[in-house]
Amino acid sequence: GDHLSAPSSPATARNDCSITPLTPSPSPRVEVRPRMACPFSVVVAIDFGTTSSGYAFSFTQDSEAIHMMKRWEGGDPGVANQKSPTCLLLTPDLRFHSFGFAARDFYHDLDPEEARHWLYFDKFKMKIHSTSDLTMETELEAVNGRRVRAIEVFAHALHFFREHALKEVKDQSSSVLEGEEIRWVITVPAVWRQPAKQFMREAAYLAGLVAPDCPEQLLIALEPEAASIYCRKLRLHQVIDLSLQPITNGLDLEGSQPFDSSFRQAREQLRRSRHSRTFLVESGTGELWSELQTGDRYIVADCGGGTVDLTVHQIEQPQGTLKELYKASGGPYGAVGVDLAFEAMLCQIFGEDFIQSFKAKRPAAWVDLTIAFEARKRTAAPGRANALNISLPFSFIDFYKRHRGQSVEAALRRSNMNIVKWSSQGMLRLTQEAMNELFQPTIINIVKHIEELMAKPEVRGVRFLFLVGGFAESPMLQKAVQRALGRTCRIIIPHDVGLTILKGAVLFGLDPTVVRVRRCPLTYGVGVLNRFVEGRHPRDKLLIKEGREWCTDILDRFVSVDQSVALGEVVKRSYTPARLGQRKIIINIYCSTSDDVTYISDPGVRKCGTITLDLPEPLPLPGAVGGAGGGGPERREIRATMQFGDTEIKVTAVDIMSNRSVRASIDFLSN
Repeated sequence: GDHLSAPSSPATARNDCSITPLTPSPSPRVEVRPRMACPFSVVVAIDFGTTSSGYAFSFTQDSEAIHMMKRWEGGDPGVANQKSPTCLLLTPDLRFHSFGFAARDFYHDLDPEEARHWLYFDKFKMKIHSTSDLTMETELEAVNGRRVRAIEVFAHALHFFREHALKEVKDQSSSVLEGEEIRWVITVPAVWRQPAKQFMREAAYLAGLVAPDCPEQLLIALEPEAASIYCRKLRLHQVIDLSLQPITNGLDLEGSQPFDSSFRQAREQLRRSRHSRTFLVESGTGELWSELQTGDRYIVADCGGGTVDLTVHQIEQPQGTLKELYKASGGPYGAVGVDLAFEAMLCQIFGEDFIQSFKAKRPAAWVDLTIAFEARKRTAAPGRANALNISLPFSFIDFYKRHRGQSVEAALRRSNMNIVKWSSQGMLRLTQEAMNELFQPTIINIVKHIEELMAKPEVRGVRFLFLVGGFAESPMLQKAVQRALGRTCRIIIPHDVGLTILKGAVLFGLDPTVVRVRRCPLTYGVGVLNRFVEGRHPRDKLLIKEGREWCTDILDRFVSVDQSVALGEVVKRSYTPARLGQRKIIINIYCSTSDDVTYISDPGVRKCGTITLDLPEPLPLPGAVGGAGGGGPERREIRATMQFGDTEIKVTAVDIMSNRSVRASIDFLSN
């Protein structure tokens, strides 16, 4: 292809920001896969995170360059932010007001009495993960306690990103874009089930990203998968290799020196590259892989704000496509767990009723306190001698005194919390022990998940672990992972670890066929009737119909849990309407986390969605009088084709007799 020539496109020339130089050494293995003909002229990816979000884009004509979003107004001092906090502010009459830093700052500046009427949402993505019966009606609670439909909150946020991204894309490209030319990509955790993925898609339709009748214009990307797509392009100077740090008895040789210095270098390099918002990506696979013999299999641990999300991949040569080796695993263990532990600690010191009442009466001050903690949380590192100071908002100190008739200092003394001190400047001093206590539960869970995954027979012997996601920037987590796993595998952290997923999501949008084989997270199937076999089938499943004996509730499997499914692989089933003139066939889909099931009534099997097939009027048969024909009407056969190898489950259907395609939809949200 001609994409090996140096990029000299006008897009790069017009961009005054310098492009991060990459060493021009030829890649060891050039991909021989033909590039897909892309009907879109630009790909925009939105990384919708629990704590922070952002977008990036790339023009298909110049797909080696990935453009990161503009820096945001506002921002915390000391946080190099290319992403903005995932928080949203709605006016008292539920209209969109602002998102990100702007929402945070405006909410902060509101008069406390007025603030109680405004709706501020943050970390709301967690709700989608934790709700077992997610629907279009699921609600979210704002800080002030008012409730709004979750789908609307998500749509407001996506609409905000749509406006910003479109404006920036148009600024960069002189040929003004029509909506159809953009392919949108939204990232979700790989551990999310089908309803949550469909929820994001519905929110995107509501936000006007794409029209519901052009579903292929929107891709749902899985976060660790996106990270993996980016990681396989990395060069050695773009990563920190934790495994190269010597450890003796769990301690560094010279205190924490070698460990810290490599981080300082990395930070410095990050700072330098921060001024550039455009990144170049290699074609082919990066030299990291050619250097490692076992380098074709690796684990990506995406440690984010809300979840830890683990994926195991193998690079297939010579095409460089990816194959999933084990189903996605993980759980709700993210950096937010540390914030919740801090809140629990405050409840322990000041009393839960006080904290709840403070949140309700002074919501903006509460948000200030959480922001103050988050900023300090980033600087927490193992082996740090001095305490971390967190300033309490004046209204907290004042409110406590009025509420309880005693000072905050007295409360601290009375609580017997020796690990938290009071400083006369109005700050809570968290000792190293206190910080450890806040981090430990979440970190232990993350390490446990990775260790359990590495013990699975399919994953044994994988020698490579990529740590990505915002929480991977935390020295506390890095050190814990290094200590637990540093002897068994190489632990690699990309330099711009918080942006890894975003860049990978753009690459995925440019070529979604790069992940060729995935593993099914669940067993899926439908309930069917089979001939009743005496002695094999239980009597309570016997159904007698037209003189025949049938066994009901048998699970007809479409796919099994952890089964390998290649992209484009399909499952076909034929269905016949039960009566003439029927306009719709509705089929219930059942799922189970175990494959050891026979009936849809078995424990662990639940109804999770429906397939709807719309039946058009049958075409009159030639020569048939009154449509009846000689031997009575033929039984119509509708053949449904399902795809499980993509990031979402898809279904199409065809009327066999007329060979016309039938409208088929699959729904996991109105269950």
